[in-house]
Amino acid sequence: MLHPIESRTIRPVAAAPQPAPSASHDEDNPWHTGAACCRDEAGLFFAPSKEPTAARLAREEQAKRVCARCPVLLECREHALVQPEPYGVWGGLTAAERRVVLARRRRRDVELREAARVPAARRIAG
Repeated sequence: MLHPIESRTIRPVAAAPQPAPSASHDEDNPWHTGAACCRDEAGLFFAPSKEPTAARLAREEQAKRVCARCPVLLECREHALVQPEPYGVWGGLTAAERRVVLARRRRRDVELREAARVPAARRIAG
């Protein structure tokens, strides 16, 4: 069975922030070719249907241990956040953990936009 990184096409997203490419990765050698998970079973990173909670947690921890030693962990994580990947362990994060990161990013972006508007409003009023 192929790992999801080997069997999926990476879809580019226009105008989305992309991770800075590593010096050793280019179009002929994309980031995922160096992924540690390419040597592991895909089932480790994606849940089988109706997986019991204890089994899911153990599997996710095992997948995260693979991710922890991966040289492209940050590129993988950013890919999963930008796409966004709805399932599996990517870049050391589960789907639920990625949803939390995305929610925090959205809140931060809103706060930054609001903070940028406040000084402009004060200059106009003053």
